[in-house]
Amino acid sequence: MFWKKPKIEVFVRHCHFSEVSQHKNRIPGFSREKCFENFLATFDRKLAHATFLLDTFHPSEKPHFVHNQSEFPVIEIQEGTETGSFQRLLDHVISLNLKPDTIVYFLEDDYLHRPHWAGILLEGFSIPEASYVTLYDHRDKYFLPAYKNLTSKIFHTASCHWRTTPSTTNTYAMRTRTLAEHLPIHRRFSEGLRITADHEKFLELGRQGATLISSMPGWSTHADRDLTSPCTDWINPVLKTDAMLSV
Repeated sequence: MFWKKPKIEVFVRHCHFSEVSQHKNRIPGFSREKCFENFLATFDRKLAHATFLLDTFHPSEKPHFVHNQSEFPVIEIQEGTETGSFQRLLDHVISLNLKPDTIVYFLEDDYLHRPHWAGILLEGFSIPEASYVTLYDHRDKYFLPAYKNLTSKIFHTASCHWRTTPSTTNTYAMRTRTLAEHLPIHRRFSEGLRITADHEKFLELGRQGATLISSMPGWSTHADRDLTSPCTDWINPVLKTDAMLSV
């Protein structure tokens, strides 16, 4: 590598109950705790640091599993909505006054990762055109009629290929300076809504000149059974930590 590796600051949002995702068709064996365990098992501490934001608006009799670890800070908030917690996430990250080149990774609590994902994420930011990077290779981009004529610019780094893509979920990474530049847009597509309008947000960011790229194959996936990243058996081995570490 001939580019400097900055540390990644990961911010993971958790809650006791998610009204907006309870209807989703999950992969077999799914639980948010298993996603949490997968995150810790695949986390490269030499390249990244994590912070957990826990929305405690809907209380539970059991302590949340993020408190099972003491390595990384847990910040408790009380919002009760996806958009509310996202706005508090923005407030918190901006208050940290991170260096402009710091890579910030916003992560929702229903994602799985392959090992070495942090290094892959850094590779994505070695591409000069990249404003935003996602490790999720959206399966819907390959079969939905809306994307029949979708064209992408293809890049490659040392470990994988990358494609430009029009949108992603509310899980993505950017440099701090990019977040600061586009902060009004990130806020606008959450304010007054029940759930962040992520697709529309990234379309607007694209109109403003930002470029979003996704890895091929995906180094992460949303745990939606019908929309997992292609080319990886996310259903069977990935939820097993020992198998995951050997992938």
